[in-house]
Amino acid sequence: MATETIAGTEVQVDEEGFFVDPNVWTEDMAGELASQVGVDELTEDHWTVIKFCRTDFDAKGESPTLRRVSTETGVPTKQLFALFPKKPAKKMSYVSGVPKPKGCV
Repeated sequence: MATETIAGTEVQVDEEGFFVDPNVWTEDMAGELASQVGVDELTEDHWTVIKFCRTDFDAKGESPTLRRVSTETGVPTKQLFALFPKKPAKKMSYVSGVPKPKGCV
C-alpha cells in the first residue's frame, strides 16, 4: 500500500490509487481527486452522483454499478459518461473515495 497526500491529508491507497479506508474521505478531497482523473469542475450533478456512491457504499458494502447509479439518481447513463468521461463507474468511485467497482478493468 502506498500513501498519498490529498487535500493536505495523508491517506493509504491501493495500487490503483483507490482509498484503502473509504472513511477517511472528505468532501474537500473530491475536487483534487476529480482533477486527477480529468474532471476539472464538480457541478451539482457530479455531487448528486458522488453523494449517492458514498451512501450506497455505506449501505451495501460495495461500490454501485453504473446502472444502479443511473437508476437510483435519475442521471441518465449518457450523462454519467459526460460527467466522468471514458470510464465513468471507475472515475465516480475514485472521486467518491470508495473502492473500484467489481467488474471494472
